[in-house]
Amino acid sequence: MSRERGGGARMIGQEWDPDPGGESESTGRRIARARKRRGLTQIGLAAKANVSRSLIAQVEAGHKRATPSLVAAVARACAVDAAEIIGRSPGGPNRGVDRRTEAMHAAMPPIRRALAYADISPELEVPPRSLDELAAELVKLQKLQGAAAHVRLGARLPATIEELTVHAVESDAPRAWRLLNHAYAIAVSLTRRLGYNDLAQVAVERAAVAAPRADDPHLRHLVSLSRALLLLTLGSGDIALTMVKRAADEVDRSETAGLQVYGSLHLRAAVSAARTGHGADAWEHHGLAAEAAARLDARPGPDPYGLQVNPVNAVIHGCAVATELGDYDTAIRLDSGFTPSSRLYAERRAHHEIDMSRTHLLLKEHDKALRRVLNAERIAPQMARFHPTAREAVRQLGTYYRTVPEQLRGLESRMAF
Repeated sequence: MSRERGGGARMIGQEWDPDPGGESESTGRRIARARKRRGLTQIGLAAKANVSRSLIAQVEAGHKRATPSLVAAVARACAVDAAEIIGRSPGGPNRGVDRRTEAMHAAMPPIRRALAYADISPELEVPPRSLDELAAELVKLQKLQGAAAHVRLGARLPATIEELTVHAVESDAPRAWRLLNHAYAIAVSLTRRLGYNDLAQVAVERAAVAAPRADDPHLRHLVSLSRALLLLTLGSGDIALTMVKRAADEVDRSETAGLQVYGSLHLRAAVSAARTGHGADAWEHHGLAAEAAARLDARPGPDPYGLQVNPVNAVIHGCAVATELGDYDTAIRLDSGFTPSSRLYAERRAHHEIDMSRTHLLLKEHDKALRRVLNAERIAPQMARFHPTAREAVRQLGTYYRTVPEQLRGLESRMAF
């Protein structure tokens, strides 16, 4: 039987405090609570965070806004995750009801501000970390991105962007621009996945500006990859295909990093071609990507851009291509007996489960579809609850069952249907 679904998404406000109306605890109060749990006075916290005591007092009292850099410094001083300081948000695109997952939307206003600086150096109340420290932070952020840990990623990313902007604008050092480009790329991924496509577009443009200043010839091609992913999200697969094909043709494949970029671009071209109904092109691009993945697998090395171009990811993309082309038998055949390695990013493994849930749903195999979308939530809960394809699968499953299974009811609740 069918059941009504309601609710809409709305953008959250521009203030860093996720609840300016006072319906829940303020950012300042959360800072005070974290400070007291750590056994610190305001003076002690100020010393550890390298800010003035008066700033701490004003923020805790609600007289001054807590900036991303201050939140990050306080979180480090109190040995807590920045998400604990941010708290929850009253709304946002694809919003859920889970208090923790809602905190990811509270990071969007500070990300918006961090992206707005462009070629202006932010005036930080906390001295920026060194480039070595920020490089180490980006490694952690990339791992959070791969794990689809949106809450923790969103809480830590704004301060990193602001601090790197200071280094890049004031020093104009290629390394600073290279790290800032990486931070922008992470911002593109996070904002796009949460439905903030306007922010994703801004982040893409910022990455495009940083790339030529970074002394890394591959970054401009990775900007094309980010832009193509956003275009696919917006339904412009034909433009995405043209973009990644051109970029792939220009990549220098003489070294491992270039081959990784080349393979990743062809994986994206395969999906883009499939979405626009060009089956032959889709499988040709997939074959080129699979060939690159096999070559890389034969000579394992570092993955500096976190692209994970390997045979396992090639199979996952093959399933996606087949499903996009309506060749569900091929998708099922490729998936049969296939278990993605845990070394593959949780985000990528969960995405495969969502793709296969869609495949089973199209084949009217509803129990299998439910099992796969539940698998996706188990692997990467924050991603699965906000992914448009997963949400559509759950909506359709909810209209199929005469008596809705308890597991599906629980997932509907977590997705805020």
